[in-house]
Amino acid sequence: MKAFLVLGSAASVLAANACPPSDCSKAPLKNNKVCDTSLSPTERAASLVAAMTQSEKIANLVSKSPGVSRLGLNCYNWWSEALHGVAGAPGIDFNGDFKTATSFPMPILTASAFDDDLIFRIASVIGQEARAFGNNGKSGLDYWTPNVNPFRDPRWGRGSETPGEDIARVNGYTDAFIRGMEGNKTQRQIIATCKHYTGYDLEAWGGVDRHNFNAKITAQELAEYYMPPFRVCARDRNVGSFMCSYNAVNGVPSCASKYLLQTVLREHWNWTSHNNYITSDCEGVADLFRGHKYSPSLAAGTAAAFNAGMDNSCEYSGGSSDIKGAVNSGALTEATLDRALKRQYEGLVRAGYFDASAAQFASLGASHVNTDTAKKLALQAVTDSVVMLKNDGTLPIKKGLKVAVVGFWANDTTKLRGGYSGPPPYLITPVAAAKDMGVAVNAANGDADAATAAAQKSDVILYFGGLDTGSAAEGKDRTAITWPAAQLTLIDKLASLEKPLVIIQMGDQVDNSALLKNKGVNSILWASWPGQEGGSGIMQLIMGTKSPAGRLPVTQYPASYTSLAMTDMNLRPGGSNPGRTYMWYPNAVQPFGYGLHYTTFAPSFGTFAETLAIADLTTGCTERYMDKCPLPNLSIRVANTGNVTSDYVALAFVSSTDAGPAPRPIKQLATYARLRDIASGAASETTLRWTLANLARHDEKGNMILYPGTYTMTLDQPTLATRKLTLTGAALTLDKWPAA
Repeated sequence: MKAFLVLGSAASVLAANACPPSDCSKAPLKNNKVCDTSLSPTERAASLVAAMTQSEKIANLVSKSPGVSRLGLNCYNWWSEALHGVAGAPGIDFNGDFKTATSFPMPILTASAFDDDLIFRIASVIGQEARAFGNNGKSGLDYWTPNVNPFRDPRWGRGSETPGEDIARVNGYTDAFIRGMEGNKTQRQIIATCKHYTGYDLEAWGGVDRHNFNAKITAQELAEYYMPPFRVCARDRNVGSFMCSYNAVNGVPSCASKYLLQTVLREHWNWTSHNNYITSDCEGVADLFRGHKYSPSLAAGTAAAFNAGMDNSCEYSGGSSDIKGAVNSGALTEATLDRALKRQYEGLVRAGYFDASAAQFASLGASHVNTDTAKKLALQAVTDSVVMLKNDGTLPIKKGLKVAVVGFWANDTTKLRGGYSGPPPYLITPVAAAKDMGVAVNAANGDADAATAAAQKSDVILYFGGLDTGSAAEGKDRTAITWPAAQLTLIDKLASLEKPLVIIQMGDQVDNSALLKNKGVNSILWASWPGQEGGSGIMQLIMGTKSPAGRLPVTQYPASYTSLAMTDMNLRPGGSNPGRTYMWYPNAVQPFGYGLHYTTFAPSFGTFAETLAIADLTTGCTERYMDKCPLPNLSIRVANTGNVTSDYVALAFVSSTDAGPAPRPIKQLATYARLRDIASGAASETTLRWTLANLARHDEKGNMILYPGTYTMTLDQPTLATRKLTLTGAALTLDKWPAA
């Protein structure tokens, strides 16, 4: 879909298309059983749909539903967004008491904190604000977020919307985010939407774009990498909604794939208990005919999508589907129309849309937006997440020094938010934050002469640069993963001044090889798109008020990696493909999980059984799905051997040279946790939770299997502790993957 980016409060109203909630206190709607709270959500939705004529049904199967005035059903815009805060979308009206919403860092940055409790709290705030918008007619109650596609290729324009490249990390983020957004009551706070289902991580490359791309994915890698986050959404969290993606998977467009939408999603993962709905990506139905040439006409493509299990056609302004033509042709039956509408409206019933003040989240209003708690959390999200990639002791900066704050990110508020953003209550730049902290600042933008002049008057140089959304965004993949030549030239010029030089790299990861080798570059921080508190959070870390503990959620590849075709979906190395992600690619500039601290740590594993019988691991397990059965707790101890209090992210990886089919990954993250505020000279202990799925592998058919063999457990990146674990007995199939 289009990335609707609001650029500021002066241009805050993208589209006043939000509709007032339908009113069950007034006739004629109150006479329909959809307003009868004594009935089940299924019965209530069915009553509403049964009262519609065929033409009314056809009209309301698109994202901008007109409603049915005859029944007292108001219009409803299904398209709202909230990736890292309530965001610009056709269904959201930033106006009146709802001109702004809290802007958190982009997901790729918050994922770097490796703290699912932090993600849950962020999502809870976003969900609360989103519901407040909905209660007051400023949005709908369903939001098309989160983006849980794993970040497979560093060039992908939308990778910053995701939690990174690792499945364990993406799964943990997904689970926490949905719990926070949808709330913990019987009614949903809002309806979250997992997107983009599935195999979507290409915008435009080599003459191929997302509207015609056929992602060829093996059953093995589909089951082990591209699908697990969606399994969390559907099977484990019963999320309210899904979005099918633009691309095809193995020859069938995702929105017309009965295998994806019915066989896997609704049958294998049992995503049926709430009669949840699926929307197309926006204009995606038209792609079946126009992009993929899968259907002979728009009407035929429309019928194929609804018959496969899609329930709503997202459209920019109408005309990207032909529901009426599909019905008139006989290819789309009224029973299928009814099924789709019942799913949509049952979703709204389950969110309390028709219940007015009796809804469980009805009390949320303007006072619940931009709260002090939200502001503090937005700041914490930055300080917890920024990753330190190089430091020779220059950081933290001593107080009382004159500081040059330079570069085109240094004092530009528009650079802080990233994609899918709404207008925040404020945006604090690094220059503003430094001044607020009492730092003597000499500021300059990206102009070389001005930056050099500011640097010459200062004791320390902070250069804020990188690639913004002009280089990578929705609809635009990167062609290179290098620093822009002009920025490197300026950095070299600043380094030649022989003053302490700190690089704060914003936006997506780039190849930092030149800066890592440059002795004139003393420190590097990666801060991505940090949101409304970006400047404050970064400066707190630079000045030592907070200590960095974030870890890279993606591999930093060398510039030459772009020679690999983006259309090659294979993760395993083969032919010209050197392998993708840290699991298969051995030559990272800086690897997944890397991150420095202001102190030093000595982590170690606690005592655990070194040999386990596979047959014993499911004994007494009450989980419905075997892969969720817990493994014996993995205890660790982390000692702070330095002199600065700091958090520590414990990353436990697993590898094996004999378990499961070859080739075997170099290593894979099994579990993780964030330990907080470990004082100098002190130690902290915790238990890492993991399940059978964290040790399992997938065979060529996609089956998840726990194999016997010897597994090596390692802590941290690079490795600081190692233990061996042996599984004995026969291999155990945890999940039999459905054949296409």
